[in-house]
Amino acid sequence: MKRKERGVARAKQCVEECIGTDNVPRCFIKCYLKSAVLEAYVWIDYLKKMSEEVIKLYGFNAVTYSREFKSFLQDPLRHLEKKLFIYTHDMVRGRITKEEYAEKAMMAINTSLRTNLRTLYQNWGFLALLKNLYREGTLVIYPEHKILSLERSGKQKLRWIPPNLIIDVPGYGSLSFFIEAPRPLSWGDTGDLQKIWNLYTALRPDMMVYRGRVYDIIEPGNTPPIKRPDLIIEYKELPDWYKRVRDVKGPLAKPLSAEEWRTRWIEGLWDGLADVLGVTRREAAEKLSGRKGVRLNEVKVIQLYKSVYSPDKMFLVSKYEVPDDIKEQLEGHGIIVFDGVGFNPDKLSGLSKHVLEYAEPVDEYIIRIKDKELAEIMFMIKDLWEKGIIDKEKIRRLLVYGLYEEQ
Repeated sequence: MKRKERGVARAKQCVEECIGTDNVPRCFIKCYLKSAVLEAYVWIDYLKKMSEEVIKLYGFNAVTYSREFKSFLQDPLRHLEKKLFIYTHDMVRGRITKEEYAEKAMMAINTSLRTNLRTLYQNWGFLALLKNLYREGTLVIYPEHKILSLERSGKQKLRWIPPNLIIDVPGYGSLSFFIEAPRPLSWGDTGDLQKIWNLYTALRPDMMVYRGRVYDIIEPGNTPPIKRPDLIIEYKELPDWYKRVRDVKGPLAKPLSAEEWRTRWIEGLWDGLADVLGVTRREAAEKLSGRKGVRLNEVKVIQLYKSVYSPDKMFLVSKYEVPDDIKEQLEGHGIIVFDGVGFNPDKLSGLSKHVLEYAEPVDEYIIRIKDKELAEIMFMIKDLWEKGIIDKEKIRRLLVYGLYEEQ
């Protein structure tokens, strides 16, 4: 019996057990997911602890998440119950059968739990990396409001893709982090949509890292239309993630005309796809003829990211141990694997060293001043300096003269 069929059979059994209870959704979730719900609470504790450590180290005012993920963090069981509200209502009113309810409810809670645990581990991994990167005196360059947002929804409304975080590490330099980019920009009409369509269909790694201070990664002339990342980091939270498959659609989701075929972006994507499939571009096209996308296992998807974006280095962080043959496949494509990480930040120390190698000093200095009057004086000096009215020697003489007068 296939996995889905076994799951549906168990779901139907759980529905029968829960009919007549005071809270059918809660009963169904506990019956079907069993210990998986309790495990979610344990994972959440790890994330909260790491978040608190990073807030303290970097002086953040808060770490924020998407509304969906925040709801999950507050109470996973209650969050999953919400997913079953409409289905339960429909079953009670006779709009769907118990069998239909079982299958719909099973799919809803499975999808929600997997999605949120994937997000959780990705967020924990990023925060653990930040903990390891911290050095005394590290400055948060961006965002200036000191609220670390670990989501990307709505950040492109001003038609640019900003970073989630830019830091400056003393003795090394600056690093810019982008979580789940690229994302579509806002658009107003068909002309705008055509210009940014590639961002709707671009592949989206978990994290891109850039050397120096990068405030926007949009580069329309590139293939894909973003600045080439220096590093890519992927996170995997499942023990059997390498057995999973998914549909890679993007520009392959529509028929390819001769004109589309000639575009640089399509060519780049097809070349990358052909590379990971181990075939020519023509063979890749034949495989996909008449289909909405291509079905790839996760190992091939990771290799596709590497081929399409061509980062200097790419890393995979796996919560669980990765089999040697899978690891060899990835390393054969130049992907560095950190596996068996669990929730131990020390096991990401090697990743931190790699990332620090890409920190780049910049000719920009930031002074944080809390005193308003002192800040105004500093801005005045800066303005006079840039206009060439004063220089270093004049400032030094003014300071020395002022101190002498006070004595």
